[in-house]
Amino acid sequence: MNRIEVEKERITKISSILYSASQPIRILSHLEWHRDIKHQFFKDQAKELPKVNYSSFDAGKTLALVNDARALMSSSDIDKWLHRISTKLEFGALMMASVGTADFYKYSERLYGKPTNPFTDDKSTPLELAKTFDRQISSYSTYDFGTPPPMCYLASDIASQMQAAVVKMFGDEAPKVEIVDELSANALANPKLIRIRRTACFTDLDAQQLINHEAHIHVATSINGLNQQHLKILAAGHPGTTKTQEGLAVFSEYITNSIDLDRLRRLADRIIAIQMSIEGADFLDVYHYFLGRIGNESQAYENSRRVFRGGMLTGGAPFTKDGVYLEGLIRVHNFLKAIAVNGRADCLKLLFCGKLDIEDIPVLYKLEEIGLCQPPKYLPPWVKDARYLLAYLTCSGFLNSMDMPKIYSHYDQLLDNIPKTLK
Repeated sequence: MNRIEVEKERITKISSILYSASQPIRILSHLEWHRDIKHQFFKDQAKELPKVNYSSFDAGKTLALVNDARALMSSSDIDKWLHRISTKLEFGALMMASVGTADFYKYSERLYGKPTNPFTDDKSTPLELAKTFDRQISSYSTYDFGTPPPMCYLASDIASQMQAAVVKMFGDEAPKVEIVDELSANALANPKLIRIRRTACFTDLDAQQLINHEAHIHVATSINGLNQQHLKILAAGHPGTTKTQEGLAVFSEYITNSIDLDRLRRLADRIIAIQMSIEGADFLDVYHYFLGRIGNESQAYENSRRVFRGGMLTGGAPFTKDGVYLEGLIRVHNFLKAIAVNGRADCLKLLFCGKLDIEDIPVLYKLEEIGLCQPPKYLPPWVKDARYLLAYLTCSGFLNSMDMPKIYSHYDQLLDNIPKTLK
């Protein structure tokens, strides 16, 4: 066996070990709250902190496998990529072992960041983004959107549409769609099963949001990762991939006209609530914040639960994952614009070869060149037929190069002369 083949075998082995290390890390299921907790919370008239107990988690298996993988690593760019993954797996296991303590937040911040961490421009932050969205969306309050009358679509309606969509995209590899009583979100997906919460109330846009988010991104990248013969780690949705995966999923809603202002506001509210908890707000404080925003007790509880699951209900140590949706959207959007500006549309499909982070793309390109990374089998429709995407990115790239403050100043003066009475 020549040197190149030996090297490829080593990389494949490390990837396989890391994949095994990732398997015990099932963060959302480990942090799930039983529905009895919600029942008791409202029985206490929403005046007492929820009483939550988590099962213990032994991080030993993951940590041992991470050490085995690191013992085989060298100092190449590919090895640095593998080492970054090993660190994310290590922190993920330690976070699961630290539920209910301040250490849980310490690892959550390392994995998912926090609302005050800057974007790539070293200036803007997710918290600033969330507050900007909230302020702008509030300014539209008197505008008639032409929205259909409010209607609650049943989980069975959404499941039917979802099942048709996954069969169309994945054929024989389509996951089963199932309605379940308990779930940490309205819907969760893996390569074999998409679960939809029975008690969730869906809007007219939710079906398309879920299809584009869960099926076209999360399921597609999972199956594509499972089809990687040499890089099994690309099938693992570990915390190191979350920002890019959720960013792609929300961008998929955005580029297909499936997103709306209510969805953006929900994502912004999550960031604001996380920051509230970091600054010391407890579960009741955040619950009342959400209650004031949406007026629905059950949904206010669910939104608060997402912030505090795994952390400290007294405040100061939240679960920061929900901050990555908008942050990921901005990261993905900016990367796609950079692809267009630099004439590198060849990198587009590589984003979908498995569960990965944007920063992994240079390494994955090298792995593709040596035959270890396979092209994705499934692509979302807006990438498979990329005509609109690339046209949009081409226009967007030029707009970003313009002197926007000067342009806004011009139109600010124009708008100042229009009375604020138009609907």
